[in-house]
Amino acid sequence: MSVNTCVNEKSNENQEKLKSATRKGIMGIQHVVAMFGATVLVPMLTGLNPSVALFSAGFGTLLFHLVTKGIVPVFLGSSFAFIPVIVAVANKYGDLRYAQGGIVVAGGLYIVFSLMIKIFGADKVKSFFPPIVTGPMIIVIGLILSPTAIEMASANWLVASVVVITVTLVSVFAKGFFKVIPILCGVLVGYAFSAFLGIIDYSPILEASYFSMPEFTAPKFSFGAVAMIAPIVLAVFMEHIGDITTNGAVVGKNFFEEPGVHRTLLGDGIATLFAGFIGAPANTTYGENTSVLAVTKNYNPSILRLAACIAITLSFIGKLGAVLQTIPVPVMGGVSIILFGMIASVGLRTLTNAEVDFSSNRNLIVASLILVAGIGTEILKIKQNLNAFDGVIGIQITDNIQIVGLSLAAIIGICVNKLLPETA
Repeated sequence: MSVNTCVNEKSNENQEKLKSATRKGIMGIQHVVAMFGATVLVPMLTGLNPSVALFSAGFGTLLFHLVTKGIVPVFLGSSFAFIPVIVAVANKYGDLRYAQGGIVVAGGLYIVFSLMIKIFGADKVKSFFPPIVTGPMIIVIGLILSPTAIEMASANWLVASVVVITVTLVSVFAKGFFKVIPILCGVLVGYAFSAFLGIIDYSPILEASYFSMPEFTAPKFSFGAVAMIAPIVLAVFMEHIGDITTNGAVVGKNFFEEPGVHRTLLGDGIATLFAGFIGAPANTTYGENTSVLAVTKNYNPSILRLAACIAITLSFIGKLGAVLQTIPVPVMGGVSIILFGMIASVGLRTLTNAEVDFSSNRNLIVASLILVAGIGTEILKIKQNLNAFDGVIGIQITDNIQIVGLSLAAIIGICVNKLLPETA
Protein backbone atom coordinates (compact mmCIF):
# COMPACT_ATOMS: atom_id res chain seq x y z
CA MET A 1 0.00 0.00 0.00
CA SER A 2 1.46 3.39 -1.01
CA VAL A 3 2.07 6.29 1.35
CA ASN A 4 -0.50 8.41 -0.51
CA THR A 5 -3.16 5.70 -0.07
CA CYS A 6 -2.50 5.53 3.67
CA VAL A 7 -2.69 9.32 3.95
CA ASN A 8 -5.99 9.42 1.99
CA GLU A 9 -7.52 6.69 4.14
CA LYS A 10 -6.45 8.49 7.30
CA SER A 11 -7.88 11.75 5.95
CA ASN A 12 -11.20 10.09 5.08
CA GLU A 13 -11.33 8.52 8.53
CA ASN A 14 -10.76 11.90 10.19
CA GLN A 15 -13.45 13.50 8.02
CA GLU A 16 -15.94 10.81 9.02
CA LYS A 17 -15.09 11.32 12.69
CA LEU A 18 -15.58 15.08 12.26
CA LYS A 19 -18.94 14.57 10.52
CA SER A 20 -20.03 12.16 13.24
CA ALA A 21 -18.99 14.58 16.00
CA THR A 22 -20.80 17.43 14.22
CA ARG A 23 -23.99 15.39 13.91
CA LYS A 24 -23.83 14.45 17.59
CA GLY A 25 -23.25 18.09 18.50
CA ILE A 26 -26.27 19.25 16.50
CA MET A 27 -28.46 16.53 18.02
CA GLY A 28 -27.23 17.43 21.49
CA ILE A 29 -28.17 21.08 20.90
CA GLN A 30 -31.59 19.92 19.68
CA HIS A 31 -32.18 18.11 22.99
CA VAL A 32 -31.13 21.24 24.90
CA VAL A 33 -33.59 23.36 22.89
CA ALA A 34 -36.36 20.85 23.58
CA MET A 35 -35.89 20.96 27.36
CA PHE A 36 -34.77 24.58 27.71
CA GLY A 37 -38.08 26.44 27.82
CA ALA A 38 -39.72 24.19 30.40
CA THR A 39 -36.60 23.83 32.56
CA VAL A 40 -36.04 27.59 32.97
CA LEU A 41 -39.78 28.28 33.25
CA VAL A 42 -40.05 26.52 36.63
CA PRO A 43 -37.44 28.71 38.38
CA MET A 44 -38.89 31.82 36.77
CA LEU A 45 -42.33 30.98 38.19
CA THR A 46 -41.04 30.08 41.65
CA GLY A 47 -38.28 32.66 42.18
CA LEU A 48 -35.40 30.18 41.96
CA ASN A 49 -32.36 30.95 39.82
CA PRO A 50 -32.65 29.84 36.14
CA SER A 51 -28.88 29.45 35.74
CA VAL A 52 -28.74 27.15 38.77
CA ALA A 53 -31.66 25.18 37.29
CA LEU A 54 -29.75 24.71 34.02
CA PHE A 55 -26.64 23.57 35.89
CA SER A 56 -28.71 21.18 37.98
CA ALA A 57 -30.51 19.76 34.93
CA GLY A 58 -27.22 19.06 33.19
CA PHE A 59 -25.35 17.68 36.19
CA GLY A 60 -28.42 15.78 37.37
CA THR A 61 -28.69 14.12 33.96
CA LEU A 62 -25.08 12.98 34.20
CA LEU A 63 -25.76 11.58 37.69
CA PHE A 64 -28.81 9.75 36.34
CA HIS A 65 -26.76 8.16 33.55
CA LEU A 66 -24.09 7.14 36.02
CA VAL A 67 -26.64 5.37 38.25
CA THR A 68 -28.48 3.72 35.33
CA LYS A 69 -25.32 2.31 33.71
CA GLY A 70 -25.50 4.89 30.91
CA ILE A 71 -28.04 2.91 28.87
CA VAL A 72 -31.26 4.93 29.36
CA PRO A 73 -31.51 7.89 26.91
CA VAL A 74 -33.11 10.30 29.39
CA PHE A 75 -32.67 14.02 30.10
CA LEU A 76 -33.71 15.41 33.48
CA GLY A 77 -35.23 18.88 33.77
CA SER A 78 -37.18 21.00 36.26
CA SER A 79 -40.35 19.34 37.59
CA PHE A 80 -43.60 21.29 37.16
CA ALA A 81 -45.31 19.25 39.87
CA PHE A 82 -43.33 21.05 42.57
CA ILE A 83 -44.29 24.58 41.47
CA PRO A 84 -47.34 25.03 43.76
CA VAL A 85 -45.60 23.85 46.93
CA ILE A 86 -42.40 25.82 46.26
CA VAL A 87 -44.49 28.98 45.88
CA ALA A 88 -46.51 28.11 48.99
CA VAL A 89 -43.35 27.59 51.06
CA ALA A 90 -41.89 30.87 49.74
CA ASN A 91 -45.08 32.70 50.75
CA LYS A 92 -45.19 31.11 54.19
CA TYR A 93 -41.52 31.37 55.18
CA GLY A 94 -40.32 34.24 52.98
CA ASP A 95 -37.20 32.24 52.15
CA LEU A 96 -36.80 29.84 49.21
CA ARG A 97 -34.06 27.98 51.04
CA TYR A 98 -36.75 26.25 53.09
CA ALA A 99 -38.21 25.00 49.79
CA GLN A 100 -34.75 23.66 48.98
CA GLY A 101 -34.83 21.69 52.23
CA GLY A 102 -38.15 20.16 51.21
CA ILE A 103 -36.71 19.25 47.80
CA VAL A 104 -33.74 17.56 49.48
CA VAL A 105 -36.13 15.42 51.55
CA ALA A 106 -38.20 14.69 48.44
CA GLY A 107 -35.05 13.41 46.74
CA GLY A 108 -34.43 11.23 49.79
CA LEU A 109 -37.95 9.79 49.47
CA TYR A 110 -37.23 8.91 45.84
CA ILE A 111 -34.26 6.93 47.08
CA VAL A 112 -36.41 5.20 49.74
CA PHE A 113 -38.96 4.28 47.05
CA SER A 114 -36.19 2.87 44.85
CA LEU A 115 -35.05 0.64 47.74
CA MET A 116 -38.64 -0.47 48.37
CA ILE A 117 -39.04 -1.39 44.70
CA LYS A 118 -35.77 -3.33 44.84
CA ILE A 119 -36.99 -5.24 47.91
CA PHE A 120 -40.73 -5.66 47.30
CA GLY A 121 -41.06 -5.19 43.53
CA ALA A 122 -42.61 -2.36 41.53
CA ASP A 123 -46.14 -3.80 41.47
CA LYS A 124 -46.40 -3.96 45.26
CA VAL A 125 -45.34 -0.33 45.67
CA LYS A 126 -47.50 0.86 42.75
CA SER A 127 -50.57 -0.63 44.44
CA PHE A 128 -50.58 2.33 46.85
CA PHE A 129 -50.77 4.80 43.94
CA PRO A 130 -53.48 3.64 41.50
CA PRO A 131 -54.95 6.14 38.99
CA ILE A 132 -57.93 6.85 41.29
CA VAL A 133 -55.41 8.33 43.76
CA THR A 134 -52.77 9.87 41.48
CA GLY A 135 -55.27 11.37 38.99
CA PRO A 136 -57.10 13.59 41.51
CA MET A 137 -53.78 14.44 43.20
CA ILE A 138 -52.42 15.77 39.90
CA ILE A 139 -55.63 17.77 39.43
CA VAL A 140 -55.08 19.31 42.87
CA ILE A 141 -51.49 20.22 41.93
CA GLY A 142 -52.70 22.17 38.90
CA LEU A 143 -55.64 23.93 40.53
CA ILE A 144 -54.20 25.09 43.85
CA LEU A 145 -51.85 27.47 42.04
CA SER A 146 -54.43 28.81 39.57
CA PRO A 147 -54.98 32.01 41.63
CA THR A 148 -51.26 32.77 41.25
CA ALA A 149 -51.55 32.49 37.46
CA ILE A 150 -54.50 34.90 37.41
CA GLU A 151 -52.68 37.32 39.70
CA MET A 152 -49.60 37.41 37.43
CA ALA A 153 -51.70 37.75 34.28
CA SER A 154 -53.70 40.62 35.77
CA ALA A 155 -50.56 42.79 35.71
CA ASN A 156 -51.30 43.28 32.00
CA TRP A 157 -54.19 41.27 30.56
CA LEU A 158 -53.37 42.32 26.99
CA VAL A 159 -49.88 40.81 27.14
CA ALA A 160 -51.12 37.71 28.96
CA SER A 161 -53.87 37.23 26.35
CA VAL A 162 -51.36 37.44 23.49
CA VAL A 163 -49.30 34.72 25.19
CA VAL A 164 -52.33 32.47 25.75
CA ILE A 165 -53.46 32.88 22.13
CA THR A 166 -49.95 32.17 20.82
CA VAL A 167 -49.53 29.01 22.89
CA THR A 168 -52.98 27.82 21.82
CA LEU A 169 -52.43 28.45 18.10
CA VAL A 170 -48.98 26.82 18.09
CA SER A 171 -50.26 23.80 20.05
CA VAL A 172 -53.19 23.22 17.72
CA PHE A 173 -51.98 24.29 14.28
CA ALA A 174 -48.14 24.16 14.22
CA LYS A 175 -46.29 21.39 12.41
CA GLY A 176 -42.95 19.67 12.96
CA PHE A 177 -40.55 20.96 15.58
CA PHE A 178 -42.70 23.96 16.56
CA LYS A 179 -45.42 21.54 17.62
CA VAL A 180 -43.35 20.51 20.65
CA ILE A 181 -42.35 24.03 21.82
CA PRO A 182 -45.62 25.97 22.18
CA ILE A 183 -44.66 27.34 25.61
CA LEU A 184 -41.34 28.67 24.33
CA CYS A 185 -43.12 30.26 21.34
CA GLY A 186 -45.59 31.91 23.74
CA VAL A 187 -42.77 33.36 25.84
CA LEU A 188 -40.91 34.68 22.76
CA VAL A 189 -44.01 36.33 21.25
CA GLY A 190 -45.02 37.73 24.65
CA TYR A 191 -41.53 39.13 25.19
CA ALA A 192 -41.50 40.76 21.75
CA PHE A 193 -44.96 42.26 22.32
CA SER A 194 -43.88 43.54 25.75
CA ALA A 195 -40.82 45.14 24.13
CA PHE A 196 -43.14 46.85 21.61
CA LEU A 197 -45.21 48.22 24.51
CA GLY A 198 -42.04 49.36 26.27
CA ILE A 199 -42.63 47.54 29.55
CA ILE A 200 -39.34 45.62 29.76
CA ASP A 201 -36.53 46.69 32.09
CA TYR A 202 -33.27 45.87 30.27
CA SER A 203 -30.95 47.02 33.06
CA PRO A 204 -30.24 43.46 34.36
CA ILE A 205 -28.93 42.52 30.91
CA LEU A 206 -26.70 45.59 30.70
CA GLU A 207 -25.35 45.04 34.19
CA ALA A 208 -24.73 41.29 33.86
CA SER A 209 -21.32 39.94 32.87
CA TYR A 210 -20.96 37.61 29.91
CA PHE A 211 -19.71 34.76 32.08
CA SER A 212 -20.53 34.27 35.73
CA MET A 213 -20.85 31.55 38.35
CA PRO A 214 -24.45 30.39 39.00
CA GLU A 215 -25.69 31.68 42.37
CA PHE A 216 -25.79 28.45 44.37
CA THR A 217 -27.55 28.55 47.75
CA ALA A 218 -27.61 26.10 50.65
CA PRO A 219 -30.92 24.68 51.93
CA LYS A 220 -32.68 25.36 55.23
CA PHE A 221 -34.89 22.80 56.90
CA SER A 222 -38.27 23.15 58.57
CA PHE A 223 -40.72 20.35 59.33
CA GLY A 224 -43.55 22.50 58.03
CA ALA A 225 -41.85 23.14 54.68
CA VAL A 226 -40.92 19.48 54.34
CA ALA A 227 -44.52 18.46 55.10
CA MET A 228 -45.72 20.74 52.29
CA ILE A 229 -43.22 19.61 49.64
CA ALA A 230 -42.33 15.97 50.28
CA PRO A 231 -45.79 14.48 49.52
CA ILE A 232 -45.45 15.62 45.91
CA VAL A 233 -43.25 12.55 45.50
CA LEU A 234 -46.39 10.43 45.91
CA ALA A 235 -47.84 12.00 42.77
CA VAL A 236 -44.70 12.16 40.63
CA PHE A 237 -43.71 8.57 41.47
CA MET A 238 -46.30 7.33 38.97
CA GLU A 239 -45.23 10.03 36.51
CA HIS A 240 -41.71 8.60 36.65
CA ILE A 241 -43.04 5.10 36.00
CA GLY A 242 -45.00 6.40 33.02
CA ASP A 243 -42.04 8.35 31.60
CA ILE A 244 -39.67 5.38 31.82
CA THR A 245 -42.33 3.15 30.22
CA THR A 246 -42.79 5.64 27.38
CA ASN A 247 -39.06 6.09 26.89
CA GLY A 248 -38.57 2.32 26.70
CA ALA A 249 -41.44 1.98 24.22
CA VAL A 250 -39.87 4.63 21.96
CA VAL A 251 -36.41 3.07 22.14
CA GLY A 252 -37.69 -0.51 21.93
CA LYS A 253 -36.16 -1.70 25.20
CA ASN A 254 -37.53 -2.77 28.58
CA PHE A 255 -35.83 -0.46 31.04
CA PHE A 256 -37.89 -1.98 33.86
CA GLU A 257 -35.69 -5.06 33.55
CA GLU A 258 -32.37 -3.47 32.57
CA PRO A 259 -31.13 -1.38 34.29
CA GLY A 260 -34.32 -1.72 36.39
CA VAL A 261 -36.88 0.88 37.48
CA HIS A 262 -35.32 0.93 40.95
CA ARG A 263 -32.16 2.32 39.32
CA THR A 264 -34.02 4.94 37.24
CA LEU A 265 -35.90 6.11 40.33
CA LEU A 266 -32.65 6.15 42.31
CA GLY A 267 -31.04 8.28 39.60
CA ASP A 268 -33.99 10.67 39.68
CA GLY A 269 -33.78 10.84 43.47
CA ILE A 270 -30.04 11.55 43.60
CA ALA A 271 -30.45 14.27 40.95
CA THR A 272 -33.32 15.86 42.94
CA LEU A 273 -31.29 15.61 46.16
CA PHE A 274 -28.43 17.41 44.40
CA ALA A 275 -30.82 20.06 43.05
CA GLY A 276 -32.13 20.83 46.52
CA PHE A 277 -28.63 21.26 47.92
CA ILE A 278 -27.61 23.87 45.30
CA GLY A 279 -30.86 25.86 44.95
CA ALA A 280 -32.55 24.34 41.90
CA PRO A 281 -36.05 22.89 41.35
CA ALA A 282 -36.58 19.15 41.73
CA ASN A 283 -35.55 17.16 38.66
CA THR A 284 -37.69 14.80 36.64
CA THR A 285 -37.51 12.83 33.40
CA TYR A 286 -38.54 15.00 30.43
CA GLY A 287 -41.13 13.96 27.90
CA GLU A 288 -39.89 16.70 25.53
CA ASN A 289 -36.61 14.86 25.08
CA THR A 290 -38.36 11.52 24.61
CA SER A 291 -40.30 13.24 21.81
CA VAL A 292 -37.01 14.23 20.19
CA LEU A 293 -35.91 10.58 20.37
CA ALA A 294 -39.12 9.53 18.63
CA VAL A 295 -38.69 12.12 15.86
CA THR A 296 -34.97 11.57 15.18
CA LYS A 297 -34.93 7.76 15.71
CA ASN A 298 -31.47 8.21 17.28
CA TYR A 299 -31.44 6.64 20.74
CA ASN A 300 -27.75 6.99 21.57
CA PRO A 301 -27.53 7.87 25.31
CA SER A 302 -24.21 9.64 24.76
CA ILE A 303 -26.09 12.39 22.87
CA LEU A 304 -28.14 13.06 26.00
CA ARG A 305 -24.93 13.27 28.03
CA LEU A 306 -23.56 15.76 25.49
CA ALA A 307 -26.77 17.78 25.86
CA ALA A 308 -26.22 17.75 29.62
CA CYS A 309 -22.73 19.19 29.19
CA ILE A 310 -24.14 21.93 26.91
CA ALA A 311 -26.75 22.82 29.56
CA ILE A 312 -24.02 23.08 32.22
CA THR A 313 -22.02 25.38 29.92
CA LEU A 314 -25.06 27.62 29.32
CA SER A 315 -25.53 28.01 33.07
CA PHE A 316 -22.29 30.00 33.23
CA ILE A 317 -23.40 32.57 30.61
CA GLY A 318 -24.45 35.53 32.75
CA LYS A 319 -26.19 37.45 29.96
CA LEU A 320 -28.50 34.50 29.34
CA GLY A 321 -29.63 34.39 32.96
CA ALA A 322 -30.18 38.16 32.89
CA VAL A 323 -32.38 37.93 29.78
CA LEU A 324 -34.56 35.36 31.54
CA GLN A 325 -34.92 37.67 34.54
CA THR A 326 -36.29 40.47 32.33
CA ILE A 327 -39.29 38.45 31.12
CA PRO A 328 -42.33 40.49 32.28
CA VAL A 329 -44.70 39.09 34.91
CA PRO A 330 -47.80 39.09 32.63
CA VAL A 331 -45.90 36.97 30.08
CA MET A 332 -45.31 34.35 32.74
CA GLY A 333 -48.90 34.81 33.87
CA GLY A 334 -50.20 33.93 30.41
CA VAL A 335 -47.95 30.87 30.28
CA SER A 336 -49.06 29.85 33.76
CA ILE A 337 -52.76 29.97 32.86
CA ILE A 338 -52.11 27.38 30.15
CA LEU A 339 -49.56 25.41 32.12
CA PHE A 340 -51.43 24.97 35.38
CA GLY A 341 -54.60 24.11 33.52
CA MET A 342 -52.68 21.51 31.52
CA ILE A 343 -51.32 19.96 34.73
CA ALA A 344 -54.88 19.58 36.01
CA SER A 345 -55.90 18.17 32.62
CA VAL A 346 -53.14 15.58 32.85
CA GLY A 347 -54.86 14.37 36.02
CA LEU A 348 -58.10 14.00 34.07
CA ARG A 349 -56.21 12.17 31.32
CA THR A 350 -54.75 9.81 33.92
CA LEU A 351 -58.26 8.87 35.02
CA THR A 352 -59.51 8.56 31.43
CA ASN A 353 -56.61 6.43 30.18
CA ALA A 354 -57.03 4.09 33.15
CA GLU A 355 -60.77 3.86 32.42
CA VAL A 356 -61.60 4.53 36.07
CA ASP A 357 -65.22 3.55 36.72
CA PHE A 358 -66.99 6.55 38.25
CA SER A 359 -70.26 4.68 38.43
CA SER A 360 -68.64 3.05 41.47
CA ASN A 361 -69.43 4.89 44.70
CA ARG A 362 -66.07 3.76 46.05
CA ASN A 363 -64.14 5.59 43.31
CA LEU A 364 -66.37 8.65 43.65
CA ILE A 365 -65.64 8.86 47.37
CA VAL A 366 -61.85 8.44 46.97
CA ALA A 367 -61.66 11.12 44.27
CA SER A 368 -64.01 13.54 46.03
CA LEU A 369 -62.15 13.35 49.33
CA ILE A 370 -58.81 14.04 47.61
CA LEU A 371 -60.21 17.01 45.66
CA VAL A 372 -62.03 18.63 48.58
CA ALA A 373 -59.24 18.01 51.10
CA GLY A 374 -56.58 19.34 48.73
CA ILE A 375 -58.33 22.34 47.18
CA GLY A 376 -60.63 23.21 50.09
CA THR A 377 -57.90 23.47 52.71
CA GLU A 378 -55.70 25.50 50.37
CA ILE A 379 -58.51 28.01 49.78
CA LEU A 380 -59.25 28.23 53.50
CA LYS A 381 -55.56 28.71 54.20
CA ILE A 382 -55.47 31.63 51.75
CA LYS A 383 -58.55 33.16 53.41
CA GLN A 384 -56.69 32.92 56.73
CA ASN A 385 -53.88 34.93 55.13
CA LEU A 386 -51.42 32.06 54.59
CA ASN A 387 -49.43 32.50 57.80
CA ALA A 388 -52.34 32.70 60.22
CA PHE A 389 -53.65 29.54 61.86
CA ASP A 390 -56.71 30.81 63.71
CA GLY A 391 -58.51 27.49 63.24
CA VAL A 392 -57.52 23.92 62.57
CA ILE A 393 -57.91 23.34 58.83
CA GLY A 394 -55.77 20.23 58.46
CA ILE A 395 -53.76 17.78 60.53
CA GLN A 396 -52.28 19.78 63.41
CA ILE A 397 -48.62 18.90 64.05
CA THR A 398 -47.58 21.82 66.24
CA ASP A 399 -49.06 25.22 67.05
CA ASN A 400 -47.63 26.59 63.80
CA ILE A 401 -47.56 23.53 61.56
CA GLN A 402 -50.49 21.89 59.83
CA ILE A 403 -50.66 19.34 57.04
CA VAL A 404 -52.98 20.85 54.42
CA GLY A 405 -53.43 20.95 50.67
CA LEU A 406 -51.79 18.20 48.64
CA SER A 407 -50.12 16.68 51.73
CA LEU A 408 -53.48 16.15 53.40
CA ALA A 409 -55.09 15.00 50.15
CA ALA A 410 -52.36 12.40 49.59
CA ILE A 411 -52.66 10.95 53.09
CA ILE A 412 -56.46 10.74 52.89
CA GLY A 413 -56.47 9.35 49.35
CA ILE A 414 -53.95 6.58 50.00
CA CYS A 415 -55.59 5.52 53.27
CA VAL A 416 -59.19 5.56 52.01
CA ASN A 417 -58.24 3.72 48.82
CA LYS A 418 -56.63 0.95 50.85
CA LEU A 419 -59.42 0.74 53.43
CA LEU A 420 -62.43 0.68 51.09
CA PRO A 421 -63.02 -2.71 49.39
CA GLU A 422 -62.69 -2.80 45.61
CA THR A 423 -66.27 -4.01 45.22
CA ALA A 424 -67.81 -1.07 47.12
